[in-house]
Amino acid sequence: MLQHRYLNKLKELSEPARQFAGLVTITVIVILSFAILNNIFGEGEELIEKMKKEEERIAEAKKLNELVSSLPSGILVFYEGTDDHKLSEKQYEAVCNATKLVSQRSVMGANLINFKAKEIYTINGNLIDETFVKWDIENNKCVAGYVLSGSNVGVNETVTVSGDVLSFFNTGIDTRVYFIKNF
Repeated sequence: MLQHRYLNKLKELSEPARQFAGLVTITVIVILSFAILNNIFGEGEELIEKMKKEEERIAEAKKLNELVSSLPSGILVFYEGTDDHKLSEKQYEAVCNATKLVSQRSVMGANLINFKAKEIYTINGNLIDETFVKWDIENNKCVAGYVLSGSNVGVNETVTVSGDVLSFFNTGIDTRVYFIKNF
């Protein structure tokens, strides 16, 4: 009985009033649906934090790329006594932070000093497990190196070779470690 009474009252409403009531009902349903989905799947604050960090990383990479492209192609050093392009201390740190590649030439040069590294490198087909280039804040230097591992006379060994970066090579597209001083 109550249902019929309320349905009759709804039928007696004018067409625009019924359409408005339907619109309000659908809007409430949509808002509630999104609120429920946000509670279930929402990573709002974490996602925003990740996006901000990614934007900062991209901005930093863009600044470093602009620096690299502004430098002349060729060998870049930070000390006196060569005909190569001399970097300022600020440029040296920026180039270090922009550099991700350790060249084959620098690996071979560093291997000449470290006999065990040279053995593992040669025996295992010149395979390098990992390379790294990082700025040492304490010593105010750029440090680069690589990790070699493999079987040496039946024994699995791992050797990490690292040292100060004395020079970089700028290709115009990227920079690479050109010489590692590991003695």
